[in-house]
Amino acid sequence: MQEAFLSCDWGTSAFRLRLIDVQSGNILAESSNTQGIGVVYTAWKKSGNNDSERIDFYLAVINKAVKAIEKSIGATTDNIPIIISGMASSTIGMIELPYAKLPFSLNGNDLQYIKTERTDSFLHELIIISGACTYNDVMRGEETQLIGCSDGQTGGKHFFIFPGTHSKHVLVVDGKATQLRTHMTGEFFELLSKKSILADSIAAGGAIEDAGNKAAFEKGVAECWQENLLNSCFMVRTNQLFNRYSKTENYFYLSGLLIGAEIRELINNKITTITIAGNEKLALNYILALQLFRIETGITIVDASTATIKGQMIIYKRVYS
Repeated sequence: MQEAFLSCDWGTSAFRLRLIDVQSGNILAESSNTQGIGVVYTAWKKSGNNDSERIDFYLAVINKAVKAIEKSIGATTDNIPIIISGMASSTIGMIELPYAKLPFSLNGNDLQYIKTERTDSFLHELIIISGACTYNDVMRGEETQLIGCSDGQTGGKHFFIFPGTHSKHVLVVDGKATQLRTHMTGEFFELLSKKSILADSIAAGGAIEDAGNKAAFEKGVAECWQENLLNSCFMVRTNQLFNRYSKTENYFYLSGLLIGAEIRELINNKITTITIAGNEKLALNYILALQLFRIETGITIVDASTATIKGQMIIYKRVYS
């Protein structure tokens, strides 16, 4: 087994490559950019290259980041394997892989992946991890985060929330992921706050700890429970027209409406713990909403990037041990 591996988290809109020490799990070096799978796929389509050249086109993006890491550490990374999770295995990625089916074990044994050998032009083995699916829902990337932040939970019902553009909810029962639901919370917020009539009534800024912002967020969560969501969203505009909230407070009011709509299904569910895998700032909004719904048992926050690395470490050890 190598002393290090390269962790690649390749999402739709962002690319991150990190050199990871296997023994400690520490990040030794990293390179990130906005060359997400969506951007690279568009560039490949415009290039006129045929399907046989597709993987090489994507490998060129990875290789550029590898060279940046090598420059930062002053050493070669030749022969160090690269573990990739996210959208690289999707229809717009470097190679499409079938989804693993739920239920799957949190020890990583059930996940789908492929291993490619090093070549003269690309001196790294690749482990490309696929996503997971139910009969009507899918995730790519979150399955790796899930096994990385599960901490070996084997008994009871545990709930995992992965906030984002398409927020994922995963129910784990007795060590197996059994249910998956996707909520378009982040995308709805983006559309409403920037591309709808509400855009002029909203301004980003401030923190939820500010009294006015917190009160507006709490009002949004409460109204999501009591009122029709489509009607409540229009209140963002009337809040401004009638000087109820500032534009910044309206930002948090809309956030409360949408996050509240997302998590209300958890009310009265007998869940042992809830883990939120995301950045701390957004996770705090979710915790406040959960508390307002009186869902407070065993809530923890896990950094999403850390969860990805830990999940990839599990796959790495499975392949190379």
